Amino acid sequence: MNDSQITQEDLPPFVDAAWLEAHRSNVVTADVRWYLDGASGRTAYDGGHLPGAVFVDLDAWLSGSSGAHGLNPFPDSEVFAHGMSSLGIGDDTTVIAYDDAGGVIAARLVWMLRALGHRAALLDGGITAWTGPLETRLVEPTPAIFTPSPWPEARLAQLEDITAGAAGIIVDARNADRFDGSLQLPTDPQAGHIPGAVNVPCRGNLAPDGRLRPIAEVRRAFAKLGIEDATAVISYCGSGVTACHNLLALEHAGLGRGRLYPGGWSEYGAEPRRRAELG
Repeated sequence: MNDSQITQEDLPPFVDAAWLEAHRSNVVTADVRWYLDGASGRTAYDGGHLPGAVFVDLDAWLSGSSGAHGLNPFPDSEVFAHGMSSLGIGDDTTVIAYDDAGGVIAARLVWMLRALGHRAALLDGGITAWTGPLETRLVEPTPAIFTPSPWPEARLAQLEDITAGAAGIIVDARNADRFDGSLQLPTDPQAGHIPGAVNVPCRGNLAPDGRLRPIAEVRRAFAKLGIEDATAVISYCGSGVTACHNLLALEHAGLGRGRLYPGGWSEYGAEPRRRAELG
């Protein structure tokens, strides 16, 4: 099968470095480094990136302005489309994204593209999985045509779904200490989690080398919490970034596709009258 025949169904949510090396001339490689503490992803990119990779600014193209709907709400579809076009990502482009955090940040771009029906996958293991040399030259992509499309409502959950007691399993992708309330970051409006949610830290999907754990292990981790069908899952985190990694892991494990709650804890917890659960 040549690259022009690859469909989204043929492309799993995770691919390894050997796959990328074999297809590199026919895909756009996207560097999506971003840091919650405000460190510059662009500076990290300039210091060394995969050959030919474009830098995707999460704040500019993958997020709208922070406010009532959380810290990283989805951007307008026209903004997203303009950003993709400017990076050389078009309607028929295959995108392989990476970061330096095992994919928990780059998952945002991959999930957004796949939700719209585009071909996209994470580089399993991120930048550390690439054994070849890095480069520092500025990549100047040729603009492409990326047609704006509305965000698919069936793939998203809203605050009303959460507060109304949406059917399904609400999964919190944050680390356990933020979930139980023993740690409250400056970005957390209050300590704790959405009542009734279960905790599947997205970083727990990864082995010590930063690669995704074997599929059987991923399935067992979700099954322990009663999750055997992703269509019943609503995934959230602080602001809808790392929650995408759980959804991609579920899909990769053959459990189907769940929904993302982009507002996350930064939206839900911003109203003090909404009950937070601790422990």
